Amino acid sequence: MAGETHFPVVIVGAGPTGLMLANLLGVQGVSSLVIERNTSTVGEPRAVTIDDESLRTVQATGLIRDVLPQVVQGYGVHYYSWRNKEFARIEPQGMEHGFPKRNAFRQQVLVGQLRDGLQRFDEAAIWFGHELTRFQDEGVDGEAVQLELKHAGETKHISCNWLVACDGGRSSVREQLGIQLTGSTYDEKWLIVDLLDRTSAFRHTRTYCDPVRPAIRLPGPAGTLRYEFMLHEGEDPEQMLDEARIRSWIRAREPADATLAITRKVVYAFHARVAERWKSGRVFLAGDAAHLTPPFAGQGMNSGVRDAANLAWKLAAVVQGRLSAAVLESYELERKPHAWSLIQMAVRIGTFMQPKSALTAMLTQGALRLCSLYRPVRDYVMQLRFKPRPRFFEGFFAAGEAATAGVPAGQLLPQPMVELPDGTRAALDDVLGSGFALLALAGADAGAALENLAPSGLACRHVQVVLQTDDFITVAAPGAAPNATPDAVLRDGDGTLEKIIRSAGADAVLLRPDRYVLAYFNRQDARAATRVQALLQQFSPHHASASPDPALNPASDAIPGAIPGAISSAA
Repeated sequence: MAGETHFPVVIVGAGPTGLMLANLLGVQGVSSLVIERNTSTVGEPRAVTIDDESLRTVQATGLIRDVLPQVVQGYGVHYYSWRNKEFARIEPQGMEHGFPKRNAFRQQVLVGQLRDGLQRFDEAAIWFGHELTRFQDEGVDGEAVQLELKHAGETKHISCNWLVACDGGRSSVREQLGIQLTGSTYDEKWLIVDLLDRTSAFRHTRTYCDPVRPAIRLPGPAGTLRYEFMLHEGEDPEQMLDEARIRSWIRAREPADATLAITRKVVYAFHARVAERWKSGRVFLAGDAAHLTPPFAGQGMNSGVRDAANLAWKLAAVVQGRLSAAVLESYELERKPHAWSLIQMAVRIGTFMQPKSALTAMLTQGALRLCSLYRPVRDYVMQLRFKPRPRFFEGFFAAGEAATAGVPAGQLLPQPMVELPDGTRAALDDVLGSGFALLALAGADAGAALENLAPSGLACRHVQVVLQTDDFITVAAPGAAPNATPDAVLRDGDGTLEKIIRSAGADAVLLRPDRYVLAYFNRQDARAATRVQALLQQFSPHHASASPDPALNPASDAIPGAIPGAISSAA
């Protein structure tokens, strides 16, 4: 690709969001170029927490076996009072998406693995030492985005169909577009200290909610350790970097840590901000370029990974001519509200972690202790159930299923382990492949659903789900269509999939490539198939208009709030 000057997708920034997006595009068979102004990926530790959803996205890139050995899976958080007494724990045990909810990692290691992972794809490239100096967007109706790059004192000109800015919180692309950030910046700054070769085997994070000096201790993989200390108003950041002072603060929390080698110390200001717009013509913002999250919930990088997972399959479908560009309008609709909800969660946690006085600490911590005597409240906190679910309320899905649905359309489907005909067990996503998938309970008329999808030209993998109570014996629905032969068969070993599908009054579920529910089907009710068929046809690249006929999605047709582009809104 060295001599090429035009690319379907150009990604600015070789951080976790940009490289995750490039790998996902590679899996989809789409050419991309990553440009990075630095001469290599960043070698210093930054993010230290990766959640279950992000590991599921790593799984989608095909790199999970390389990544997991470098991850400490399933750690919790222990909270300590202003008197240094433990008063709460968060230790989630669930594996809803196939991985523990909280995991420790080293961002620089993951980024290196994603960088090296791109070598699997002939259609992917990274240009290090290249800085984007300016660009000209010809608009969606035009043919390309023109880019000017600076490399080794020389100027290069290339073009692309779609430009994705993953160039961080100080995004030059966002600045050139004139897009503002809304939200706030924390008055308090925090000192970050990274250390090596810890001697304590304790794996959980300790959070010290002490008004004298709020602090966090975060063990990581391979003996790494991070401390974070809040600075008070009037404290000079430069003076706070004094090593003797830092070691005295560490000694007050864990004496054995005070002698460890310090590899990095830096003062950060934290932000709770989001870009006003995430798309302008053929240009997108993703990761920190689109949203800045306080670190208290460990969701900043994870939100960027969600951006990549959401955008990758949509860009692939448009580049490959399977869907019209109108589907890209759903990116901001889906991602922005969820990213903002996680920012708000982080702000609330930060407020709790940073009491302004001993009285405030005593009251808030005492209230949590009291509430934790009630088991539902204790489980709500301990199992991390206060974290916003990965669910959209507007976007590319067909709403209108029963209100009892355990996983409504527009929400990420859980990933259980399933049994294969040869007796082996596998994670669900490994059976589904990388595209759209129809999961149909054994005995359901999946052929009818596939026939309804056929006019849209949607390529869909048909997976038959054998019930938990049954064996691998072929059961065809009475009068099933001839194309009902599944591409794969699995057994729902713990009943998770059947429970979800039945809760929606359905016998099949259609999943998007990012494993969010697009729609449910019931052979006794043709309305769902009609809604999906209309939705997909309107996004067909051969559809007469980029804006669908509003009559196809009237407000009374169980797709409330339908907007131009047939992007539905759930009730």
